[in-house]
Amino acid sequence: MRLKTWLVAALGLGSLVVLIAVSMLVSAQRAQEIYAQLDELNAHHRRVEANLRRLRSDVNLSGIFVRDYLLDIARERAPEYRQQLAEFRRTNMATLAELRTLVQHDDRIASLQTKLEDYWEAFDPLFDWTTGEKILRSAAFLRSEVVPRREAALTIAQEIEELNNANVAIQREEVARRYAAFRAGLQRLLWQTMLLGISVAVIVVVRLRVLERRSEGAEHQMRELSQQLVNTQEEERKNLSRELHDHVAQVLTGLRMELGRVERLSPAVAPAVAECRILVDDMFRTVRNLALGLRPSMLDDFGLQAALEWHARDCMGRYAIDVDLQTDGDFDALPDKHRTCVYRVVQEATTNCVRHAGARKIQIRVSADDDHLRVRVSDDGRGLDPRQRPGLGLRGIDERVKELHGTMTITSAATGGTTVLVGLPLPTRLATPKVEVPLARAAG
Repeated sequence: MRLKTWLVAALGLGSLVVLIAVSMLVSAQRAQEIYAQLDELNAHHRRVEANLRRLRSDVNLSGIFVRDYLLDIARERAPEYRQQLAEFRRTNMATLAELRTLVQHDDRIASLQTKLEDYWEAFDPLFDWTTGEKILRSAAFLRSEVVPRREAALTIAQEIEELNNANVAIQREEVARRYAAFRAGLQRLLWQTMLLGISVAVIVVVRLRVLERRSEGAEHQMRELSQQLVNTQEEERKNLSRELHDHVAQVLTGLRMELGRVERLSPAVAPAVAECRILVDDMFRTVRNLALGLRPSMLDDFGLQAALEWHARDCMGRYAIDVDLQTDGDFDALPDKHRTCVYRVVQEATTNCVRHAGARKIQIRVSADDDHLRVRVSDDGRGLDPRQRPGLGLRGIDERVKELHGTMTITSAATGGTTVLVGLPLPTRLATPKVEVPLARAAG
């Protein structure tokens, strides 16, 4: 079963589009996952750092607060200091609890909690001291009890921060690894897409090339057949014209001579013979016109220029239309096919001008130079409808022109009128004496 080209192209292009769409969706999903993971990692790191900063800040502020209390000799303010210090402790423990939820499965948090509790409990006896005890014992108490506990708690907090930074670095490496895998997957998808696209393009191009060769072969065969039909038609016209001229015309001539002999032998039948002679003359003119219409013998006997001049005079006499014929060049050396092609172009173009365009004036220009033969037929008629398909006559002319490797263009102006241009390459170089032969206007 032979697959059709459009089906192969549709399947290939459809697969390519699906692959691109799937790759884009998967890539977007993976990129979103990596972005979400990185954002969550950064947010977690920021929350841990914020809690550690608050914890250190509370510890440092509590030390300053206790120093201020020891320097204050007014004993009656002790409850106020105790309450504020308790508030510091409560805030500090709440920060530690939030930090525990962020940094799980780490013994340093428990150790930090123990050190902080020892730190805060060390302040309890201060609020029972007298003024003298404050003055005597404050420096030693701060140096031996408060500062070591505070440094121990801050050291653990520093270790937790370093651990958090290390975890962030490890997780960032994991994100970088996933990103590298993501890029590798994208490149793999890109190569797969390119490979599929190239495969589809190659298949389609090869298939189209095969079809083009088949189409060119079929077109070549059709053109050969069409040209063979045109040549056969021209040959049949030539034979039929010669048969009409050589046989039928001679028979009619002999019949007219016999009628004259009958008229001389029997004067009584002279009126009837005269009527018969008129009918024979009409038939003779009809046969002659048919023969000349099929193929004028002067085209073979006297050449292209004489045939064109006779055709122009015939059109002016038969249709009462103004025909202006101008020729430029020597057409004696033209091959038979070129003479026939030019004559048929002019004949078909003028026939269309008379029958379909309603023209009143026709201009015919035929020129030959060293390597080209050009024919131009223009009229002042109603113009050519571009939606109208060309008739068989124009198709036949086009086939004649293509057989000789020439070109034919038909243009129609917006104001009316149609121009037929034909260019034919010449197989041999022709002399061009530039002799212009004007057509006499008389229809003789």
